[in-house]
Amino acid sequence: MNISTPSKLERDCIVVIGKENTGKSQLIASLTGQAAHSANFRGSTVSCDTYQSETYTFIDTPGILYRSDSITTKKALRELQENDTVLLIVKATDIDRDLAELLPLVADKRGIVVITFWDKVLSTVHTQKVIREWRETSNLSIVTVDARHLTIEQKDYILASVQEPHPFPAQWIPRRAGWYIEPHPTMLEHSRVGWLLAIALLLIPAIIAVWGANSFATLADPIVQNANIPIIKPLSQLPIWLREILIGQYGLITMSPLLFIWAMPTVILYALFLGVYKASGLIERITIALNPLLRPFGLSGRDLVRVIMGMGCNVPAVISTRACSSCSRGTCISAIAFGSPCSYQLGATLGVFSAASLPYLIIPYLLYLTATTLIYTYIISSPTAKSHHNPLVIEGRAFLEFPHLSVIWREAKSTINQFLFNAIPIFLVITVIASVLNWLGAFPALANIINPLMGWFNLPPEASLPIVLASIRKDGLLLFAETETLAMLTPLQVLTGVYLAGVLLPCLVTLLTITREQSLRFAFLLFSRNAIAAIFFSLLLAWGGLLIK
Repeated sequence: MNISTPSKLERDCIVVIGKENTGKSQLIASLTGQAAHSANFRGSTVSCDTYQSETYTFIDTPGILYRSDSITTKKALRELQENDTVLLIVKATDIDRDLAELLPLVADKRGIVVITFWDKVLSTVHTQKVIREWRETSNLSIVTVDARHLTIEQKDYILASVQEPHPFPAQWIPRRAGWYIEPHPTMLEHSRVGWLLAIALLLIPAIIAVWGANSFATLADPIVQNANIPIIKPLSQLPIWLREILIGQYGLITMSPLLFIWAMPTVILYALFLGVYKASGLIERITIALNPLLRPFGLSGRDLVRVIMGMGCNVPAVISTRACSSCSRGTCISAIAFGSPCSYQLGATLGVFSAASLPYLIIPYLLYLTATTLIYTYIISSPTAKSHHNPLVIEGRAFLEFPHLSVIWREAKSTINQFLFNAIPIFLVITVIASVLNWLGAFPALANIINPLMGWFNLPPEASLPIVLASIRKDGLLLFAETETLAMLTPLQVLTGVYLAGVLLPCLVTLLTITREQSLRFAFLLFSRNAIAAIFFSLLLAWGGLLIK
């Protein structure tokens, strides 16, 4: 008799609830042996990572970061079907507080409790007595594990327990365990230099990734271009519209080296760096060190990691905001779209400054971009995210561990997959559309329309075409590097033109990703706010710079 494998819809659904940095992802990956894919929580707008096994679908809800996030989690739980099971994950090192804050969220639901980081707690008569008493008074299955080294027995016990879950008692108040274990401090916790070290640790991987990938691309690009010559020649005989789509200025073959030789290495290198940071626990230390600086702007240190991540590619960075706090996700996406220069944009910016023999402009450019992004973020962020009455749930330090290669690759693989299966398809569609518009002469026509507006920014009409093209693909601002254009621009005009082209609008690939992740209304609002802020800050730079001179 043939036994068919259950379909995705037939699998039992298990919802995973817990704070950030409790080992949720590691535990579920160990239970299923599968990588995550992201999707919206059914019946709601809550975005979650989903892990599939032969029997179960584990839905990893976003880790609770702010007190206000409990509202989102309660909404998600209310919308679950009756047969769904909750896997509540708490950390052994701060177990009293975790249980006190999370048990009210799962009251009257069915499930089990998994206590992670048990390897940090000495297994004594007292600790075993506490766990045994909790099991007896709650009638729940409670298992203690080290999520990084899940044994076969622990895995089998957890999977067996979720088959027959017990209700979480509504009135259960567990006896206090009485222990609290905090990791040793490092320089990141230093009151004066900790935040500087945290910023350096975030920027160094981005700088190395961009520099390393660009160095590789500089060597590989001529080889690939020469290899394309035998392919391009026969295609020149095709009808003009098809030739434009394939080998035109924005053709698929023409743009492939930019995508695979220049962008992909940056994404891979940066994803590996972040994988090391996440697998070691360093990323949590960095985010906590930066939280006091970013809270007035409506962001957390974890949000800043995603903004910096956008320096590789905005698309994985936007998708990764699914794990952001519910009250800061929109702000984080806006900050990525406005002030996170992707590898295309950053490379093109450096190229323009070098062509103008003004490489030093990268310093005022990055300083002004950072300052204006913070101002923009402060203006658009919600009062809830900035409120002192909405404190962080995560307050303790993370344990630092030596990262295993398998965990590093699992963390990096998620970002790389997002680039391959989300960014690249959208990029290819945009390339086809851009080729058709270029064939129809739309870009020069649009540039002619906005030519008169360049005077507002103290720029010549020739600056209009780079700005138009950069709104579609950020490497379009390389047109500023043309000799004729640079000959008529002062250093301040070069800086203004590159800044305006970079921040006026997010590229279409990013904008379409934001639309899919949020909504058309959100994307339109972001589009409008982005343009208004970019125009204001560019005017300030263009005319304020003249006053300073």
